[in-house]
Amino acid sequence: MITFNSEQTALLGKLTAFMLSYNRNVNLTRITEPSEVHEKHYTDSILPLELADVPRGTSVIDVGTGAGFPGVIWKLYRPDLQVTLLDSLRKRITYLELLRDELAVDYTAIHGRSEQLALSPVYREQYGVAVSRAVANLPALCELCLPLVQVGGVMLAMKGSEVEDTGNAAVLLGGEVERVHDYTLPSGDKRSLILIRKISPTPPEYPRQRVNIVKNPLR
Repeated sequence: MITFNSEQTALLGKLTAFMLSYNRNVNLTRITEPSEVHEKHYTDSILPLELADVPRGTSVIDVGTGAGFPGVIWKLYRPDLQVTLLDSLRKRITYLELLRDELAVDYTAIHGRSEQLALSPVYREQYGVAVSRAVANLPALCELCLPLVQVGGVMLAMKGSEVEDTGNAAVLLGGEVERVHDYTLPSGDKRSLILIRKISPTPPEYPRQRVNIVKNPLR
């Protein structure tokens, strides 16, 4: 069972109020009932962190973070983590920067696309963990995340109950599927966490342009 201390509980309360207020003008989430927010955003974010046993001080990048899930919740729950939030929409990054000030927590928010960041040595293979709740097929998600993961690190794909095979994508990108965790939220909703270990450098020809990643995912 996930438990939060008094300081974390207070921060989550501030987060809920700020997000739902901001959500009136900028579409961040369709989940607006506070109890649902706590389960489907907060608890759902924390469970993979517990299942994956992420070491202290790990550098984490949340790819396609949206409203900051799971990355912001990871930072609140585990302040030792070095968290970077990546999203392609400027309005979401603006929100996350304002939220950072509201909560007085330390994370980095980047406006950009993972396939572009991964071409720069500043970001390529620099993270111990790449996590994503992004809605994409698993082979495409591998190509968007694994190039950012350092050898020895992991990619964590948070998926619903239906999990497709990575095909050859993980292997081609230097990874291998280590394990799949199936779990259930208190409401009964089914979730799966796919843990892919980075065992060798990603070949320089990856990632490809997004149109190829999406339309012709690695098989």
